[in-house]
Amino acid sequence: MSAAKGIVHAEIPANGNRAHGLQLWVNLAKKDKYSEPNYQEFPAEKVVEVVPEEGIHIKVIAGESYGTQSPVMTRTPTMFIDVKLKKGKTMEQVIPKSFNGFIYTISGTALFGGDKHKAEAHHTLVLSENDGTYIPVESLSDDCHFVVIAGEPIKEPIVQHGPFVMNTKQEIYQAFADYQHGRNGFEGAPEWTSSIRDKWM
Repeated sequence: MSAAKGIVHAEIPANGNRAHGLQLWVNLAKKDKYSEPNYQEFPAEKVVEVVPEEGIHIKVIAGESYGTQSPVMTRTPTMFIDVKLKKGKTMEQVIPKSFNGFIYTISGTALFGGDKHKAEAHHTLVLSENDGTYIPVESLSDDCHFVVIAGEPIKEPIVQHGPFVMNTKQEIYQAFADYQHGRNGFEGAPEWTSSIRDKWM
């Protein structure tokens, strides 16, 4: 979802089943903050996958991996790669040299990078200044699962308050005023209610 100049939504599970997910918020450049909102829905069966060899399973949520490109459009150049490896398997994820990024480990144990940094589940590994163009990974367990997330730095001032991320305090004040008065992209906000809200009230 690209909120851009205005979108109101509910972040509520659609049912009562336990869910395990990752949510990534990506900033927009100043030139894109007042673009029309956009929503892309890709259920699991439509997410692009690539299997370079047995024991290496990759979901390309955004960006590219092993020559496979995700159809997801991102205004800010972004990659979101979900990787599962069996024990002893190795993979290399190409990352554009201009990108900043990180790896988040979900389960298992692996060796990351040229220095073979060992990391277990629920750790964040920051790819500082991206010294190379790819990151090598070697799995040490059968349940190795991690995500590689990176993007092109915008290099603009950031002012954040609540759900709004702008470039100046004045723009933040304007965004709140627009929301409260139902204008500039928030025309339906004052009367809007979630259709699934009542399930959780």
